[in-house]
Amino acid sequence: MSNCRAWQSVPRLPYLIRGRVVRGFRRGGTDLGFPTANYPEEVVEKLPSELNTGVYCGWASVDNGDVQKMVLSLGWNPYYKNEKKSMETHIMHQFKDDFYGSILSIVILAYIRPEKSFSSLDELISAIKGDIADADRILDQPENKIFIQDNFFKGDASL
Repeated sequence: MSNCRAWQSVPRLPYLIRGRVVRGFRRGGTDLGFPTANYPEEVVEKLPSELNTGVYCGWASVDNGDVQKMVLSLGWNPYYKNEKKSMETHIMHQFKDDFYGSILSIVILAYIRPEKSFSSLDELISAIKGDIADADRILDQPENKIFIQDNFFKGDASL
């Protein structure tokens, strides 16, 4: 496992977030081949300071649908030199349509690595593939699978 740290190393995990999906920079699916669901700025701004920038993994559900594995990037995306902090969630499932405007519920369980810049797009894509592989292994652990059944995903998905 590449540089993964147990959830105990980051205070406040698991962390639950619910918000409406908005359009992001459209780089995830276009440039990178990993579509992402983005939360509005006000959701990102309300995150606790203990939630360090970097790459995390956990579980996600769109509009109370099936719970799927996810990996997310929280931060400034140094490769793209973002001016605003963002949280981009890649749900490890193939959706046939986009779901802008839907309610995305996520449970963040584990911190994979800090954010960093990359010297090329290929290097960034390679790192994302590694993050997804790490997330897959972490989320397959029995202590993390139990969150699939969490009441958070069964509740009212409205805001």
